[in-house]
Amino acid sequence: MFSHGAVPGYRMLLCAIVAFGLMFAEHRFTRMDELRAQLSTLVAPVQWVVSLPSEVLTWGALALSDQRALVEENRRLREQLLTLSQRAQQTAHLTAENVRLRELLRAARRDEMPYITAELLSLDSDPFTHQMVIDRGRRDGAYVGQPVMDASGLVGQVTAVSAFSSRVLMINDASHALPVQVTRNGLRFVVQGSGHYERLNVMHVPDTADIRVGDRLLTSGLAGRFPLGYPVGRVVSVEHDPGEPFARVIAEPAAQLQRSRHFLLLFPPPEPRPGEALWDESFSVVEPPQELQR
Repeated sequence: MFSHGAVPGYRMLLCAIVAFGLMFAEHRFTRMDELRAQLSTLVAPVQWVVSLPSEVLTWGALALSDQRALVEENRRLREQLLTLSQRAQQTAHLTAENVRLRELLRAARRDEMPYITAELLSLDSDPFTHQMVIDRGRRDGAYVGQPVMDASGLVGQVTAVSAFSSRVLMINDASHALPVQVTRNGLRFVVQGSGHYERLNVMHVPDTADIRVGDRLLTSGLAGRFPLGYPVGRVVSVEHDPGEPFARVIAEPAAQLQRSRHFLLLFPPPEPRPGEALWDESFSVVEPPQELQR
């Protein structure tokens, strides 16, 4: 397009003006989000067509070897593994919580999180962002801000939704941050992406804070975006700089960000039905010991 003569220079200038115009329109007008969602819907068939040859070859090889039944069973077992992993990931948090809150007998009931499974369609080719596209969209109930998990931990959150696909911002992206807490002692911090798949930054950790290498970080649920008690990462480095108020703490993500292809999209727990008790009425109120009443 820009290969011959002086005219291509004007073409390049025109393209630059159009690009700046589009960036200005996206910054100033909210309807650009709707336009982007519609364009994503239009691009969805292209993504499907691009992946079609590999899908056809895979299906043909399996048909020739008469292994379709095994593949279907493998798919069911993989979804079952994701389901069991999603339930098991809260075990560490519940154990620590029971130790700290054993005396609280009148506790609120915790319902299981509804979810749907999703599969990876593509990864963003931009080296400065860490985003991916999955095969669940508006028709499946996906929404902006929805948490995304894999079998090991938190992957990220949905940032854009079209009819047939969704874009996910991963937790290691430099623009992503979320509140977490340490399993061992309940200390709360903010984890921010570093731009690298294998590293997360734990922000503003006081130099005297009780945080150690090996501590596991879980979602704290304080921001209201991510549910409580899901694995985020593990502390791998704590550096103290004399004279500095904050320590430099690095964690590695719990999720397999570079290898996972199957994910869970979590939904908020259902609202209680009218007349349903918010507390477990089977528990009784226990009077505090007399020593504490004095």
